[in-house]
Parts: sequence; C-alpha cells; structure tokens
Amino acid sequence: MNNHPIGVFDSGVGGTSIWKAINELLPNESSIYLADSINAPYGPKGKEAITNLCIKNTELLLGNGCKLIVVACNTATTNAIGYLRNNYNVPFIGIEPAIKPAALQTKTKAVGILATQGTLSSELFSKTSGKFANNINVVEQVGEGIVNLIESGKLYSEEMTALLITYLRPMLNANIDYLVLGCSHYPYLIPQLIELLPEHVTIIDSGEAVARQTKAVLKQNDLLNFKNPKSEHLFYTNGKLNVMQQILDTDYTVQYLDF
Repeated sequence: MNNHPIGVFDSGVGGTSIWKAINELLPNESSIYLADSINAPYGPKGKEAITNLCIKNTELLLGNGCKLIVVACNTATTNAIGYLRNNYNVPFIGIEPAIKPAALQTKTKAVGILATQGTLSSELFSKTSGKFANNINVVEQVGEGIVNLIESGKLYSEEMTALLITYLRPMLNANIDYLVLGCSHYPYLIPQLIELLPEHVTIIDSGEAVARQTKAVLKQNDLLNFKNPKSEHLFYTNGKLNVMQQILDTDYTVQYLDF
C-alpha cells in the first residue's frame, strides 16, 4: 500500500474531467492537480516547448511526493510522454483520442474527431489512426478557440455555440455516427454537443478508460491506497481561480500557484 498522492496535470482546467473519473473509481486515493492555464492551449506550441512544459509540471508534482503522474492532456501525451517515461522513475498514464473504439464500432464508416492541432498533427495520433481507421472516413477538426473560451469562463456562450456549429457541420455532412473528443477540455462540451448532434451520433471521451488504466498500473506497481478513506485533494492553477472552481464544481478549494 502507498498513501502518496496521484499527480495530474493539464494545460488548464480541462483535465479535471479526467480527475473526476479517477476520483470516482479510486476514492481512497489522494491527488494533486496542476492546471497550467497560463500556457493553454499547448497545441500550437510545438513539440520542444510542449515537452519543456511537461517537464516543469512533472518535476513540481514529483517534488510534492506524487507516486504516479497522469498526463491529462492529449497534446502533452502525444508529444512528450515518451520523454517523460524515459527520464523519470514513476509510472505515467497518458491520454489519447479514442479513435480505436469509434473505428471498430462505426456503422456509417465515418467518424468525427474534434481535437487540438498538436494532437492531430502528432506522430502518435497518426500511428493510432493509421492502424485502426484505414478503411474509415475520419473527419478531423481542429477545435481552435474552444480551450481559450473554456479557460475564460465562456463555456456556455454565443461564441462557443457558433464555433461548435461550424466545427460539426463537415462531420454531419459526412454522416458520422461517432464523435471522438480529443482534448480533456472537451467533455465539458457534451451537454451542448448532445443538443447539436442527431440522436444516432455517439460521443466518446477517454475519462473512464484513463481511470481504469490508472487503477491497473497502481495495482501492478503495488501503489494502491486501499485502507485510507480520508483522501486529500489539492488543486493548483496559474490562471483564474473562479473559472477552475466553477468547472471543478466541488467543495475543494482551488489555490493560485505561480509555476
């Protein structure tokens, strides 16, 4: 048993969607969450800059005793997780778009993926898509502007609705029956997406799969905390406290941290 915290980081508040899934599955585990909102989104920054940001986040979490780190950002995972695993002696859990289940289950042979530029242009995404979606029409859409709106507290706004309508149009024209959300911010769009999409379109995000993988890796490494019901959760952001507190929607206090 190990009662050290799980570390989670993202380029902002979006990774809290991943944290919620992990906390639901592993209620005994403590955690530290870093929202690097000042640098959001990571997508346009390029591989070297993204890797350096991930190094900064990782070392801060390790300095606070984290036993495992969840990279709750698709762009960070696809660009930097290989480096992190090669250079730090703790397990890392990554997140990437769930293109595999969508490609295997589609009936119309067309799936949409809404993601950041950094994810869609990455080598890891190209490899996964090429392996499982060769005979599928994958309609890729860069969600430019979405992360910035969420980080600005404009999740439910006219600007967001207009963006989503524009981004969904080519997917609907292609007759998709699955929409893959390729950014940890995007699960917070699901209520709006349900209103904008036909009933036959299934939305897929990675939260539950990441939580299951986190539990499996903790178990494999004898790191599970199964005896301590008094878990503690710390949330830090270098962005707007009220935005993170609102989207987190819990009684936990969000603290500002200059990192």
